[in-house]
Amino acid sequence: QVQLVESGGGLVQAGGSLRLSCAASGRTFSTSAMGWFRQPPGKEREFVASISWSGANTYYADSVKGRFTISRDNAKNTVYLRMNSLKPEDTAVYYCAVAPYDSWSIYDYDYWGQGTQVTVSS
Repeated sequence: QVQLVESGGGLVQAGGSLRLSCAASGRTFSTSAMGWFRQPPGKEREFVASISWSGANTYYADSVKGRFTISRDNAKNTVYLRMNSLKPEDTAVYYCAVAPYDSWSIYDYDYWGQGTQVTVSS
């Protein structure tokens, strides 16, 4: 079993920044790929970013490339998502998830957090 707990969401004005955190426990965090997904209101869950177990490889959705940065601290079993230059269209519930290998596909992630709300006002 793996437990994932996200934090750091909130209300921010357009152009602002937030940093999301996801604390993991249960499975060997340091050997698992991690991902961030989001689900905007009334829409399907979508890929945001992922990071390999070592942190050497990162992948981003085109919509966030250059604005968001994913990172991890294996000593703290935590993955982060730094979000800069936020836009109203970034408003969504953000989820972290764990996978056995790097992937942008929602179907490859087998454990999920409960989500944290990010709201960007215009």
